Amino acid sequence: MNRKERLKKIVNFLSSSQESISGSKLASLLGVTRQVVVQDVAILKSKGINIISTARGYVLNNAEPKFTMLVAVQHTKEMIRDELTCVVKNGGEVLDVIVEHPIYGEIKGNLNIKTLEDVEKFISALQTSSAIPLLALSNGVHLHTIGADSKETLQKIVKSLGKMGLLI
Repeated sequence: MNRKERLKKIVNFLSSSQESISGSKLASLLGVTRQVVVQDVAILKSKGINIISTARGYVLNNAEPKFTMLVAVQHTKEMIRDELTCVVKNGGEVLDVIVEHPIYGEIKGNLNIKTLEDVEKFISALQTSSAIPLLALSNGVHLHTIGADSKETLQKIVKSLGKMGLLI
């Protein structure tokens, strides 16, 4: 299979999936290495295909929330589940996490956490990997882009995060 065919198949796989697909799984489906998939995804992104790389794999981002807000928070690693759950239970989604690093500047990780199941998958990945969360690089201080379908929902999320003592 040539590259052009692979690119079409990657878009088709991602379009038909309800959840993210790992690079390893795409590689297996396409009969190539994971590195080839990484290169192909980079090509697709350069062509304007809105593919997001998350810790759980690749996802085609067709449904952007209508409203977004950047919130500044600070907490420990142990509060990550509570923070993410608060956003999701109040009708929002956590699109990303951003920290300021003294050497590299802004470091951003795409999260795209929309459901309680997404929260648990993220927490499980943190617990089973040797990776540290980005907040560890900044004394717990970080930003999240929060998405929702209304401004009122965003306000409700911010109020709830404030009650938890997480807002800066």
